[in-house]
Amino acid sequence: MRFPQAFRLVAWAAIAPLLLGGCSIVREFGPVVEVHTLTAREAIELKRGDILTRGKLSDVTAQTIRVAALDEQACEKPVSSACTEALAAVTGVATDRRLAALSELWLAQAMESGPEQQAAWLETVRYAYAYLFHGDHTPGERAFEDRQTQVRDWYNYAVERAASTMLEVLHQMPTQLPAQPRWDIAGWELQLDMRGERLPGSTAVPDELLPASSLSFRGMRSLYRRDGFGAELVAVMPDAPLTSAPTREGSPSAKHSQHPLPWSEMSSSPMTVLLHPDGDDLDSVLHTRTARLTVHDPYEESAIMLHGQRVPLAANFTAGYGLWLARANFNRQSLRSLLGREGGIDRPHVYLMQPYDPNRRIIVMLHGLASSPEAWVELANEIQGDENLRQHYQIWQVYYPTNMPIALNHAAIRKALEDTLAHFDPSGQAPASSDLVLIGHSMGGVIARLMVSSTDQSLVQLARDRGRLTPKQIERIDPMLRFEPFPHVSRAIFIAAPHRGTSIAGKPLGRWMAGFIRFPVTVLEELAHTLVPDAAASSPESLGNIPNSIDNLDENDPFVRTAANFPISAQVRYHSIVAKANADVPIEDSDDGLVPYHSAHLPGAQSEKVIVSGHSVQQSAAAVLEIQRILKDDMTKRKERLH
Repeated sequence: MRFPQAFRLVAWAAIAPLLLGGCSIVREFGPVVEVHTLTAREAIELKRGDILTRGKLSDVTAQTIRVAALDEQACEKPVSSACTEALAAVTGVATDRRLAALSELWLAQAMESGPEQQAAWLETVRYAYAYLFHGDHTPGERAFEDRQTQVRDWYNYAVERAASTMLEVLHQMPTQLPAQPRWDIAGWELQLDMRGERLPGSTAVPDELLPASSLSFRGMRSLYRRDGFGAELVAVMPDAPLTSAPTREGSPSAKHSQHPLPWSEMSSSPMTVLLHPDGDDLDSVLHTRTARLTVHDPYEESAIMLHGQRVPLAANFTAGYGLWLARANFNRQSLRSLLGREGGIDRPHVYLMQPYDPNRRIIVMLHGLASSPEAWVELANEIQGDENLRQHYQIWQVYYPTNMPIALNHAAIRKALEDTLAHFDPSGQAPASSDLVLIGHSMGGVIARLMVSSTDQSLVQLARDRGRLTPKQIERIDPMLRFEPFPHVSRAIFIAAPHRGTSIAGKPLGRWMAGFIRFPVTVLEELAHTLVPDAAASSPESLGNIPNSIDNLDENDPFVRTAANFPISAQVRYHSIVAKANADVPIEDSDDGLVPYHSAHLPGAQSEKVIVSGHSVQQSAAAVLEIQRILKDDMTKRKERLH
């Protein structure tokens, strides 16, 4: 029987409200599903945004809360303990999903100030660690998952914060720490294991422990770090400033016998810190109240084994170096040294850029006039940032007073390097003591060349001919005027070095600048004591007119003219990097604004790289790349020789 169309419409109008109203005999309709198009930026932010990057819980954690039938409002900031307790008790959610969400929830709670903050950091570590090593999958199986990267970052950040708090506890402990100190924090028993790290100096506890991620630098082109597991920190140790020795009335000889050590390690050291909750399975990790905090040297360890997994360690190779340079105040001090003012330095000092390693070859860097270790910021950072170079080389930077005559500076630098090598390798048998590489810029390049050259009688004869010194005085300074190539140097790189001097030093501007240079009183007294050892005559006035460093850089200076002819050791392979300020000028007629090509050029060099640049060419990317090329080529040739 067919009903009229009008009747069917009326019947449908009467029945539809019952159906749409949720009548028990009909399936209830779900929410209406809509679709929206996301931009690439929105899509990635949705996948990767979390409590650290956007100040709110990640989308996956929010989904987990909903799937677990928990109160979303109770799990939003401020996160309540009821939320974490309820989620920890849920059994119907996948283990990985639950552990990751709990780690982020505890992190959100830790980031809110309160008396239970330290406990929340440790709980963040607990659940992140459990997810990474005792979840449904191994770290390798999740290698490409954004979620694992998020959880690793939460772990690293929580360890960073927890370790910084623990430093305060260490400062309150006795000066002589036990080998593996233990203490109670927030209901946990924590044990410190620092066997994997050696801090600079003799102090067991750093003055500061700074998160590397919190440091930002100007004046450095690149930041080099390694992604991985662990908190990237910088341990800052006490660093006694290098200044001229205080002048005192009395015997100069007493003063000369009390010099500080000629070397020190960089005072800010990178380290990687891990926090291991005790336990070998998921249940024990989730219920333990004990943990080990282990400290690792990123120069020595790139990965460790944890629960059967090879885990790469995070590291930051720029932060410690940048912090040291930023706090050292070299810029002002080097100018004071040049002028012989109080607050400058009066003798060379060797800075080790990392704790001494007997198996890494040493690169010795010598800066130029009125300069300091800051001159090498780009080169040193790039070498430390290059994994291949970092594994084979360690950097020593020589900081010296650039007002001194070149011959005296050479002798003092040589002695400082000899003493430093003798301290770290008394037998001279370590690989680090052989195949040294010298790199010198400007006046440092001239000194580096003298360190690989052989002298004859010419300097002694020069001292006689100038008539300023008596035969007895010449006899006393004879050791400063005779030298052989520094032992075990196999390669040298000279950068914008005025081997034959420069006309600038002899022009009115150069002479005017030279007139401002003064030697520190301590240096004058030492020279006077050497040349005229009797107390009555031992005074600065007895020295006459000693040439300073700018005098020695004059192309007409007898010293530089004589030294330019000294032969370089046949055992040393050397390279030149030359700058020309004007690209359009023929190379033979060019200069870098200070040093002409004919002065920087050395016959017999293994290579000569000409770069369009001013005199500070050592900072240019092109020069850094050339030096890296030379070092890597040297590594290859050395391997070939050894095999």
